[in-house]
Amino acid sequence: MFTILASSAESGNAVSELFGQFGVNWKFFIAQSINFVLVMFVLWKFAFGPIQKMLEERRERIASGEDKLKLIEKQLAESEATTAAAIAKASEDAARMINEAKLGAAAFTEQKAQEAIAQAQQILAKAEIAAKADRDRLSTELKREFGRLVASTASQVTGKVLTADDQKRINEDALAKVEA
Repeated sequence: MFTILASSAESGNAVSELFGQFGVNWKFFIAQSINFVLVMFVLWKFAFGPIQKMLEERRERIASGEDKLKLIEKQLAESEATTAAAIAKASEDAARMINEAKLGAAAFTEQKAQEAIAQAQQILAKAEIAAKADRDRLSTELKREFGRLVASTASQVTGKVLTADDQKRINEDALAKVEA
């Protein structure tokens, strides 16, 4: 055990000799070591610590911002999908409404055409009835006038005044011959 103490004393002397060769003063060395530790403590407490804390907060904000960016991108994609679906549905609804409008317009046009045809047929039927009534009236007037002319001519040719029965008989004979 004595050898260990002797070797440590010798090593202590060796360190002292080494410090002595380099001109190290123990008092100044210990004071500078204490100053170094104090400066390191002050720098760590007031410079490195706050800088480390600020950098950590910045890292957290950046990570939070990235998370928010991912969330916003996801919401944007969902919004685009929803918008695309709404546009597709609106297009389908518009196409359906256009087709319904075309069908409705075609049905309305067909209905109005049928009404116009029916009105035209009614007008034609009324015109035919009116024309037939006019023909019948004119035919009756013509027969009457023809009978009067025949009776007048017969009375002038025969030179005698015809009675109402004679005029009626002559008119009927003349009309029968004209109609045949």
